[in-house]
Amino acid sequence: MVRHVEFDGQEELTAAAIARRIGVGRAAVSNWRRRYDAFPSPVGGNDTNPTFRWAAVADWLEHSGRAEQLAKAGRTETGTQALDGPTGGWSTRDAFVEQAKRDVEAEQRLARVLVSLLPPTTAASAGGDDLFATADDLPVVFDPACGDGTLLLAAADRFEQRVRLFGQDNDERLARSATLGLRGHPLAGPYDVRLGDSLRGNRFTELLGRAAAVVCEPPFDRPGWPADELATDRRWEFGRPEPRDGELAWVQHCYAHLRPRGTAVIAVSPRACVSPSGQTIRQLMIGGGALRAVIALPAEMSTAAGEACLWVLRRPRGDQDDEPVVLVDFAAADMAAVPHQFGEWRQLFGLAAGAASGGAGRARPGPVPARAVTRARLLQDGEANILPSRYVTTEAQAGADDIARIAGQLEAIYARLGAGLPRYAAAHVRDDFAYVTLAELERAGAVTIRLRGTTPHAGDVLVWPRAPGVLAATGEERTGGMTTHVVELDRARLDPDFVAMFLRPEVEAVPIPRTIGVLGREDLRRCRIPRLSIAEQRHYGAEFRRLSDLRAALTTLARLSTTVIDQTLHGLTAGTLTPDRLAPTTPTHEENL
Repeated sequence: MVRHVEFDGQEELTAAAIARRIGVGRAAVSNWRRRYDAFPSPVGGNDTNPTFRWAAVADWLEHSGRAEQLAKAGRTETGTQALDGPTGGWSTRDAFVEQAKRDVEAEQRLARVLVSLLPPTTAASAGGDDLFATADDLPVVFDPACGDGTLLLAAADRFEQRVRLFGQDNDERLARSATLGLRGHPLAGPYDVRLGDSLRGNRFTELLGRAAAVVCEPPFDRPGWPADELATDRRWEFGRPEPRDGELAWVQHCYAHLRPRGTAVIAVSPRACVSPSGQTIRQLMIGGGALRAVIALPAEMSTAAGEACLWVLRRPRGDQDDEPVVLVDFAAADMAAVPHQFGEWRQLFGLAAGAASGGAGRARPGPVPARAVTRARLLQDGEANILPSRYVTTEAQAGADDIARIAGQLEAIYARLGAGLPRYAAAHVRDDFAYVTLAELERAGAVTIRLRGTTPHAGDVLVWPRAPGVLAATGEERTGGMTTHVVELDRARLDPDFVAMFLRPEVEAVPIPRTIGVLGREDLRRCRIPRLSIAEQRHYGAEFRRLSDLRAALTTLARLSTTVIDQTLHGLTAGTLTPDRLAPTTPTHEENL
């Protein structure tokens, strides 16, 4: 998290701090160091966490064609910076401040969601009696890459003084910020933040196998992981991570600190869910009962570029745990849809488990973006792909009985519609209609063209710039647009459906709506309708209304039929339906109605 916005040109930053400042992923800075010899050399720090002079990095970005990264950090050529003298330092303005605020908000949102997945039992002491627990007896919440303490502060907000908060980070400034934040938190219990690289120099070895909960958003900007000296580390319960799978190293590091039935929630990239190099580790985590849930979050909740996934792990007590893995897909959802309370997560997981056990037909408010998948299903293809989008659909899912019932109703409706398609007699030889303009009808008092935007009444005729363009009002329409005309009719002399249907081609033939998009009142007055008796008008109007209703019904049926087909295809591919077709059923009289 960015804590200040005033820079001087001599400031020294870690690679992680550089990435945050210029708005790129943490791995990008590491890649630049490896690929480009001209990238500035470290000026401080140590081998595992070097520091770089910001002025040199900024110059390299500019000369290497990456000036847009400086713009993201606030240094642009459009007045968002102010030079501070001969050192070449600069101060940011509103652009950087707003970006910093967005980064802070994303980090805090992610922290609240991540901590909300910890069960209430996290704050339960091993002895089971919190009332008389001493500080040393309190359960531990540990963040091995705590940064400035955002996750630990979120844990303090939720569990208050019922837990001990431990954190470690290799950035001295961030670790100091975490300590100050916890010290100033009015409800935080005992805490301890230590400096060091958690993977290569774990300062909390006494917590291995003892933490009630571990929360972590790992850094991924440290090249060369894992180090050779850690190749046989006992933390790799599920296998040694490959160099490209630093996330899986952090996942296992977090898991190694859990006590039996302890919970870990770790933010990883979608790649960790599907990478071929991590396949064996994922298989063992799934088969061993460690993985409990995978949750894909909206991109707006990620503090790095792209989407993020949360892995929820729990160390089984005793025998292997065969409970299914809950997969949740919020990647395309609005941030407001993501739960922020444990009770909401429990309800969502319960719905997913109920659907998996055959409760999919129960009424529930809309589609459930979660699915409980058996461990055998996750392992059957050998890939151990745990990306939620592969198993979860955010569309409403219907069961086989639902699809069969709706399909039967559609068959009956289509049959009745086919029998009722109109057949009309050919017109007798006759002269063309005699026409009358709306202007003439207006002078005769048969129509009144009211002001645009007027609320229509049933029986009025609406003329507006949307399909079908002209229609007979039912009294429920809301015009709203200033280009809408409301034509009031004398119902004793004019039939609304007759007027609307004959007026439609006249309006469409006026060139003005296609050029400037507005049909003027004078243009409307020049439009014509046939001069017929009210009885003939009503005869035409009844048929126009029948055809309009038929077209609307067919449009609706086409949409519903497409939905049924899509649901059937999804059921076949998801395994909830078989390709064995059932005999058509005849709907009952009540279903026909």
